[in-house]
Amino acid sequence: MTRRYKERRTYRRRRNDYNRTGRSLTSAFRTPKSQMMVLAVAALAIVLLVLWGNYRVRGNSSTGLPAEISVGEAYKKYQNGAFVLDVRTQEEWNDFHAPNTTLIPLDQLPARLNEIPRDQEIVVVCRSGNRSQQGRDILLSAGFQQVTSMQGGLNEWRASGYPVEQ
Repeated sequence: MTRRYKERRTYRRRRNDYNRTGRSLTSAFRTPKSQMMVLAVAALAIVLLVLWGNYRVRGNSSTGLPAEISVGEAYKKYQNGAFVLDVRTQEEWNDFHAPNTTLIPLDQLPARLNEIPRDQEIVVVCRSGNRSQQGRDILLSAGFQQVTSMQGGLNEWRASGYPVEQ
C-alpha cells in the first residue's frame, strides 16, 4: 500500500466515525430514518394542537354544548330551566345576582361538586366571564357532561336588561 492510499483510508475512517458518533447535529438528520422520525413527531404535535384547539372552541362535543355562549343564549337557557351557577365571591353576589341562581365561589367549587345536578344543563357565570371558564373546566374535569360558560358575565347580563336582584 502506498502512503497516499493509507492517508485517504484513514481520513475516510475518521470522517465516518465522526458522523456515526453524532457530533454534528446536521449529520443526525442525513439518514432517511431520522428524517421520518422528525416529521412524525412534528405531525403528531400539530395534530394534538389542532385537536386541543377544537376542544377549547367547541366545548364538550358529546352533548353539543359550546364551550362558551353569549348572554342572550344564556338567558334563553335560564328561562328554559338550566342550572345557573354563579362562581363569584359572596360580596359580589350580595351586590347583585340573577334571580334563582346558585352561588358557589370558584375557590370552593371542587369541594362542593355534590351540590350541582348532573342531569341538567349547567351555565357557569361570573362578573366578566373569566372565572366562569375556570369553573366550567373544573366541572368538565369532574365528569359533568352538560356544561358551558357565559361570555361577558353578569356585568353584560345586567347591561342587557336581564333580571337581577340587589
